[in-house]
Amino acid sequence: MDTDRTRRFDEELSIHLEDAHLEGHLVIPLDSPGTVVFVHGSGSSRHSPRNKRVATALNEAGLGTLLFDLLTPVEALDRANVFDIGLLSRRLVDVTNWLTRLEAWTSGPIGYFGASTGAAAALRAAAELKDTIACVVSRGGRPDLTGAVLSQVAAPTLLIVGSLDTVVLDLNREARADMLCENRLEIVPGAGHLFEEPGALERVAELAGGWFLRHFRAVEPSRR
Repeated sequence: MDTDRTRRFDEELSIHLEDAHLEGHLVIPLDSPGTVVFVHGSGSSRHSPRNKRVATALNEAGLGTLLFDLLTPVEALDRANVFDIGLLSRRLVDVTNWLTRLEAWTSGPIGYFGASTGAAAALRAAAELKDTIACVVSRGGRPDLTGAVLSQVAAPTLLIVGSLDTVVLDLNREARADMLCENRLEIVPGAGHLFEEPGALERVAELAGGWFLRHFRAVEPSRR
């Protein structure tokens, strides 16, 4: 248990599912209004430096975060698994259900933060879990890979894309035409796909934090 009095829980955890054992890191600040589950992109993991930076910023804003590996080390060796959106979304659903049963976690809104291909998995899982997911944020995501269920996503969705990431930007604009939920596209000026430019990732964290706080606080008390 973390001794930082601003955090109620801060631990590395093993996530035991029926078909896999995964590793994760759960942080829950005191009086957190909700928890953000991170869904990393292809070839990445819970150690993604960009996701960790955003997670730290969200923790500082009072939000809970869960960073975890979507695949086991053995599964990750098969490149087909890395791009299997169906597999990744099912794994995310299982991890979300695991989180809701965890003793350290208290009932409250859950949101997804998906990066790259992870955003497609997040949106597909959100479509399946429906009212369980309060909102979704996509960073340089591929909502076009979500498939036909994109129109079934009910969770308010924020799409964040760098202005220099022109191909992904066009794909996000096209995907919005199939989205029936509340959605918004935010373009970060001068940023590429990885948001490595000075201030770019900080802007992502700012936009994401605002979206999560707004929609977590809007959740009816009976669902918290």
